[in-house]
Amino acid sequence: MARVVALTGGSGFIGGQIARMLVAQGCTVRALSRTQSGCKHGIEWVQGTLESPRALAELTAGANVVVHCAGAVRGRNVQSFHEANVEGSRRVMEAARKSGTCERFLHMSSLAARYPELSWYAKSKFDAEQQVISAAGDIKVGIFRPTAVYGPGDRELQPLFSWLLRGFLLRLGSAESRLSFVHVYDLVAAVLQWINSPIAKPATYEISDGTLGGYSWKDLAKIGADIRAAQVRQIAVSVVLLRLIARANLALSYVFRRPPMLTSSKVNELIHCDWTCSNRDITRAIGWVPRITLRRALQDRLF
Repeated sequence: MARVVALTGGSGFIGGQIARMLVAQGCTVRALSRTQSGCKHGIEWVQGTLESPRALAELTAGANVVVHCAGAVRGRNVQSFHEANVEGSRRVMEAARKSGTCERFLHMSSLAARYPELSWYAKSKFDAEQQVISAAGDIKVGIFRPTAVYGPGDRELQPLFSWLLRGFLLRLGSAESRLSFVHVYDLVAAVLQWINSPIAKPATYEISDGTLGGYSWKDLAKIGADIRAAQVRQIAVSVVLLRLIARANLALSYVFRRPPMLTSSKVNELIHCDWTCSNRDITRAIGWVPRITLRRALQDRLF
């Protein structure tokens, strides 16, 4: 295991899980935070943002691995995503390169980057990958493209799964859509295995729970019905209604001065018909395989 790991997004859902596991593995973890500083819970916190060259220099100094998880998942226009995800990623990589000690850089992207034309977010994640690769120099770069990530601490998918186990499934988009998921514990295990792997070839890896062909809405309903031993009712949400809600949400974001959760751009992601992927490349490269299926996670309430 690497001696010093620099981490962005350490106070977030995925980054927080990575930080705790790295500490448990005996790593020295230095994490960037807007509010925290000093050493807490075995993590050395560097106060600052992705816009601060000083903070990024302090974060990456002496680190031989950088794990970049920070980024924006909400925004009201393409510029806000570009600044946070594209420019932010470029700055982190430049700081890692200038440190002179970084050997490996793991960039946490998204399966959405496979479809950059789909949304502002998707394009920003794709462009961020290109910025990281072009600025890497001699640093070995790994890019992870996980599908929808869930687990303890998640606030995005938890309501969907909670309602599913109560007997209701809100269906977005076509009934024929295919979805995929990955538990945060499996994703963190992949991160640790990549860091530990003696071979870290620059590559892009798509990551899911390994369910062949993903899940249909019907599959989700059946899983829920099996677990609760009662029927699950699918409730279709029309695209027209989603776009109306998105417009209202965008308007309210200016009133409350907070990034909107739902925009017309985000709707494009929600109704996309194919969110399946294969773990073949990452399994061949480092031997990682997922352990937690969605059925098991819902049965054991691992969300």
